[in-house]
Order: sequence, then structure tokens, then C-alpha cells
Amino acid sequence: MKIGQATIKDIARELNVSSSTVSRALKDYPGISDETKRKVKEVAEKLNYRPNAIALSLRKSRSFTIGVIIPEVVHFFFSTVISGIEEVASSRGYNVILSQTNESLTREKSSIDTMLSNQIDGFLVSFSKETTDFEHFSRLLDHGYPIIFFDRVPNIPHSINVMVDDYHGAYNATSHLISQGYNRIVHLAGPKNLSISKERERGYRDALTNHGIPIDPTLIIECAYGTSDEGFKITEKLFKEQKEKPDGIFANNDIAAAGAILACKSLGYSVPDDVGVVGFSNWQFCSMIEPTLSSVSQPGFKMGSKATELLLDLIEKKLDPDTITEPIVLETELLIRNSSVK
Repeated sequence: MKIGQATIKDIARELNVSSSTVSRALKDYPGISDETKRKVKEVAEKLNYRPNAIALSLRKSRSFTIGVIIPEVVHFFFSTVISGIEEVASSRGYNVILSQTNESLTREKSSIDTMLSNQIDGFLVSFSKETTDFEHFSRLLDHGYPIIFFDRVPNIPHSINVMVDDYHGAYNATSHLISQGYNRIVHLAGPKNLSISKERERGYRDALTNHGIPIDPTLIIECAYGTSDEGFKITEKLFKEQKEKPDGIFANNDIAAAGAILACKSLGYSVPDDVGVVGFSNWQFCSMIEPTLSSVSQPGFKMGSKATELLLDLIEKKLDPDTITEPIVLETELLIRNSSVK
């Protein structure tokens, strides 16, 4: 989002006129001559001037509408988060505008611009997989714009983050596999740039180390898209290439875990007799497939409601953002099913 690459002051300096003259010319005030308007708009175009959408939005009165930006609506976890968001927003008299980025940074920035132009009061954001530079969010925060990040949270100054305990969720999942006698455990990791992926891998690694199992880097494989097909192909390739076959799989998400189960079956391995599998997120299908899938449950509804309460308190000046210096971390729960019990 390119906000204020040039300012009204820059245009005024270029033409040697006052900032107020430039402002009135850009708004086509009748008291400004056509020639002045033409020159101002010419220079504005040359300098790539864009109105500061943040400042314009902040000057407006409250709209009682909040914007929610998520990677994808169809994801079971995000659907539960949305339920929590709408429950709290509705109870406090706010409407919700929802936008999904489909993991695109371009769409993420476009969603922010669109929502600002619609004068929303604040943002709830879980950023896209493509987002590695958070300048567009930092600029909003620097202007005092209310934002709460959830699930996928950035490490930037002044951000307020609501997240689940990914580390302990992964640690418990891996420890459970070890307790069942699996000791050559694959980790189908998430995208490397996401903090949730890093925390889940850290939990996996620490569980192995604390149980006296050496970490084998060849068993940690990025499953960046997290699809069933990707989980299937990675697992199939791994089992065919490894001389010492893996006997456990901890996947960064349930969809990849389901793909891994299908790959194991296609290769003639029994789950859980030969290979134990645990996923993450507890999608609805976990209790419907065969074998039923063990998974780390995330409190999506609670995350959505907590993030919304914080945002509305910021908007209504009931909360000083400077008093929140640590992320709000919600506990996970390991749900043990047939896929990981010998």
C-alpha cells in the first residue's frame, strides 16, 4: 500500500504556493483558478501524490464497522475464529467486513486500502503467507490506527498479538508419538516465514531432544502449501528414499496429515501399526476419516472473541495499547484418536 509517497507540502513547495491552496485545488474549490488547479494536479501526478487514506479515515467519525483480513475463509480454524469475532462485534453494536487474501500480499494491501476508504474503525488481521515485509501494517500503527493481529502475528513494534501456544501444542503432539513407541518422526513443517511454523518446529525439536532422540534434518520438510496433495507427495517420496523408514509423522496442519496417511496406505503401511500420525488444528474431518486423526485443537472461537474485545476496547479508548507489551497466548489441547495409538 503506497500511502503519501508525496505530500501536499511537497506539491506546495514545488509550485511555491501555500499548502492550503494545494489542498483546495485538489478538492476543486470554486475560489481557486482553473490554471492553479491544472498546475497543482499536474505536479501531483508527476510526484505520484496519493491522498493519505489513513489520515482521511481517522478524521471521520466512528462507523461502528471493523475489518477482518484472513488468508482463507474455507479453513476450518479461521471459520471458528470468524464466529467468535462476529459474536462479540454484534453484541457491542459493530458490523464486520470480511476479506480473504488467498495468501496474496497484493490482495492483502488492496483489502486494507478498500477498508480504509470505507472508513472502518479498526482491523483484525491474520496476514498472508507471502507477507514478509510488514511496512504496510507498521505505517497504520504509527498513525495510531487500531489493529489486532491473530494467529499469524508479526514481530513489529507496537503490535498487539493474539495467538495460540503453538510451541507446546507441537511439543505435546511429538511427545505423544514418542510415548507410543514411535522414534523416527517426520515433521511436515509450515511456511518458513510464519512464526507459527517456527514455533511448531521448535516444539517438535525440543520434544525429540528432551526424550533423547537425535534430530535428523532430513526428516524436517517444508510443506509450504499445506495441501493434501503436497502432504501425499512429500510422504511418498520420503518413504521411498529413506533407507531407515520413518515410523511417525507430525504435520503442521491436518490437511497435510491426511495426505500423509493416504500416502502411507498407498505404500502398504498401516496407520497406526506401522506409522503414527498427528496433525494440527482439529478440522472437523479429523473424526470422520479412517483412521480418525489425532490433532492439536486450537481455540478458534476464543481467539476471535478475545481479539475482537481488545480491538473494540482500543477503538472506544477503554484500553491503552502501551499497556499490552506481551502477546496474548491461548492454550491448545491434544486430542488423541486412532491414527497415533498402537
